[in-house]
Amino acid sequence: MIRPMRPEEAPACVQLIRESFNTVAQEFGFTPENAPRFTAFAITAERLEAQWQDPRRVMFVCERQGEILGYASLLAGDGEGCELNNLCVSPAHRHKGIGGRLLEHAFSQAQRLGGSRIEIGIVEENQRLRRWYEGYGFTHIGTKKFDFFPFTCGYMEKRL
Repeated sequence: MIRPMRPEEAPACVQLIRESFNTVAQEFGFTPENAPRFTAFAITAERLEAQWQDPRRVMFVCERQGEILGYASLLAGDGEGCELNNLCVSPAHRHKGIGGRLLEHAFSQAQRLGGSRIEIGIVEENQRLRRWYEGYGFTHIGTKKFDFFPFTCGYMEKRL
């Protein structure tokens, strides 16, 4: 079941986000030293609680029998775009359609918020993830290299 995140679930969601993004960190060699701003290392309960207070943000979880298996948030932008953040699934529950259900929910939420497109940022070198998003209709729109990341940020969007 996909439902809105409750503020008291922030610590559990932070744990899930860190665990999920840590698999990417391990695969690509990111550490707190070489990528301190990477999601696996930078997300905190305080940050998630502050995001929950933003009326432009929708945060939701996929839950089964009281266990949070997936998480994502959507930020309504100024205009037609919404930004999808931190879509993740517990490594133990991947490849079971949870990520796709979270993404489909994000599409409907973006439309509810008046958006006509969703934008995402990914680790550009993660071609498996890029192909997954392309399978849902996202197109690659550019890259940017930041000094504080040992990877290139890739940007994608989907018209709704």
